[in-house]
Amino acid sequence: MPGRSQPLVPAVRVEAADDVLVTGSVTFGRYYLGGFGAVHGGAVPLLFDELMGRLSNAGGRPVARTAYLHVNFRGITPIDVPLRVEVRFDREEGRKRYLTGALYDGASVTADAEALFVTLLPGQR
Repeated sequence: MPGRSQPLVPAVRVEAADDVLVTGSVTFGRYYLGGFGAVHGGAVPLLFDELMGRLSNAGGRPVARTAYLHVNFRGITPIDVPLRVEVRFDREEGRKRYLTGALYDGASVTADAEALFVTLLPGQR
């Protein structure tokens, strides 16, 4: 189910997915409106965190949680426009997982992100 039934997470249509790459499309509706007709700045990191979290835990990998998420806003992310999103699992070093992602309006990058996820220790949730 898009957004895993979480009302704040934008619905993403996953077009291709494996253990290292997820690509899909998302359209931020009026619910995500920020200033001056653009997507609210908090909605873009929410999108990246959701998709990166899913990918971090894909492929039978043990559960990990977000330790760090950095988003660069490269341009205006428009409302009511189909956008392309890509998230990549770059590497794993011990308990650390490094992921990157980008959000596109046509050929233009509206935002990109890098994240660190850390595998939980026994007994952690």
